[in-house]
Formats: sequence, C-alpha cells, structure tokens
Amino acid sequence: MTYRLGVIGGGRMGSALVAGLLAEKIYTPAEIIISHPRPERRQFWADTYGVGVSGDNPTAAAASQVVLVAVKPQQFAQVGLDLQGSNPGAVYISVLAGTTLATLETAVPGRPWVRAMPNTPVQVRSGMTALAWGGQVSEPQQQWAVQLFKAVGQVVCVPETYLNGVTALAGSGPGYVALLVEALIDGGVLVGLPRALATQLALQTILGTAQLLQQQSLSPAELKAQVMSPGGTTSAGLLCLERQGVRGALMQAVQSAYQRAQTLG
Repeated sequence: MTYRLGVIGGGRMGSALVAGLLAEKIYTPAEIIISHPRPERRQFWADTYGVGVSGDNPTAAAASQVVLVAVKPQQFAQVGLDLQGSNPGAVYISVLAGTTLATLETAVPGRPWVRAMPNTPVQVRSGMTALAWGGQVSEPQQQWAVQLFKAVGQVVCVPETYLNGVTALAGSGPGYVALLVEALIDGGVLVGLPRALATQLALQTILGTAQLLQQQSLSPAELKAQVMSPGGTTSAGLLCLERQGVRGALMQAVQSAYQRAQTLG
C-alpha cells in the first residue's frame, strides 16, 4: 500500500503535526503511516486517529511519498541507516533541531531533504514554521512543503543559517510564553484573584496582545506607550520588570537556546 505521508517517530512534534494535518483534512487517516518502536504508541495512534502504524522505519518510508523525520537528534544515526534504502522518489522533511542539511544528506544521500522548524502550536493550527531547502529539492516539492505546513500555521522560507535562531526563538518560544503565563496567573492569585479567573485573564491578555500587535502593525514600543499613563499602574509594573532584568533574561534565554541548538548538529 502507498501512503501520502510517512512519519518516523510519533513524539510531541510528530504528533502535533499529524493532529493538525488531519484536522485540516490535508490528509485522511488512511493516507498516513507512523513508525514508532513502542507498541503502546503504535496502538495509541491506531486507536485515536485510525492511521496506519509500523514498528519498522524502512517499511514506513518505502511506502510513503513524503517522509517526515520527527525523532530526537541523538536517534538520527540509526534512523539514517534505516532510511538509506528507502524510496528515492519521496521528499524527506526533517524537524530535528540543530541537525544540518549536510548531516541529513550525508546520512541518506541522493534524496531531496527539507529542514523544517515548526513549533508546538501547530497542533491547534496556530504554529510558526521555518523551512530551508536542500540542494535536490525541486520547486514543486518546495511548494508542497509550504502548503503542508501552511495547513497548521504560518510559514517562512529562510536560509539554513537562520534555523538555529528560529529554533531558539520560535521553537522554544512556547516554553518561554508558558512560563510568563504561569507567572501572571500566580501574580493574579497573589493579589487575591481566584486561580480560574486569573488563568482566564492571563491567557486572553497574551492572546489579545499578540493579535493587536499583528493586526494593527504596532511595534511593541508603540503598544506599551498606548497602555502606559503618567504615574499609572502599567508604568509601575514595567518599572519592576525592568529592575528585575526580565528583558535581559528573555534575551539570554534565546541566546542560550541558540547555543544549545548549535551543539545538536
């Protein structure tokens, strides 16, 4: 049987992408096969989404038109060996952080490789994905890869040299935002709000602020100026954040994640 999409690895990112693609009806369950070494994960996928499953990477890849490699970077050495005899006509898409196109093309030569860096909001079709092309990827294959990830959010095409930075900002960014939301919720509880109410307020404030910045093409500085009034509450809160070094801490978080991404390839 031929599948349109084969997924090697059913971890968080592979799971998020498949869930989004199925929800957007880019693929039907019958067009997807997922390879995973653990029987309980294969059973989960079969029961939850009705997709094909396999415990054998070469089998899944050989039967697929698009092969999405979504394993941990340290697992790729074995996966690369598994893929060497696979379908040469397929497009290969890697979501491995820090693993370069040169590494991918050396491990599995003669294949068109795409590096993709999506983030976890692809699961709710609000992701951000950056794509970089290997030398053997044709223009129609590029267009298909863009269409694939547009189904689950926004897409940018960038030089490969940008991808570690993309990983540090957008790939790891949901973790940073989750910490900020958690802190805002705890702050609301600290000043006497019920936790459920504080959660609702924090989530909608983050979401609404992002939409306001996007839809009105405001810079963060312009939005801050709109919210701040002389001697007001926002001014007092921002002064505290600046004194505590929150801006610098976030910048250093991105820098640290970038440095870590550089060690993974």
